[in-house]
Amino acid sequence: MAKATGIGGVFFRARDTKALAAWYETHLGIPGFWTQQGGLTIFSPFEQATTYFPADRQWMINFRVDDLDALIARLKSAGIAVETRPDEWDTPETGRFARIADPEGNPIELWQPPEE
Repeated sequence: MAKATGIGGVFFRARDTKALAAWYETHLGIPGFWTQQGGLTIFSPFEQATTYFPADRQWMINFRVDDLDALIARLKSAGIAVETRPDEWDTPETGRFARIADPEGNPIELWQPPEE
């Protein structure tokens, strides 16, 4: 059967496309075109009433990261609010998580998968 083989892009509206693209590259190291490292990708619709991300947003993007602690420190030093809930979100089986929002309020989850 023919099937999708991966995510080829993430496209979303922005009030200031150039500034938002620069923010993602500066703070998360994501250029406009990006060859990713291999790894697990989860594609999962959520119930309409989920509280997993803000109710006024249709989506939340999750980025795998290689050093969550260092990235959190860098984001905080740039004045970006970072939310963590280690007792609620982090487990040895799933890894560690943090949440931020981009300048336009789009929710972003940062995920450091567990060591293999």
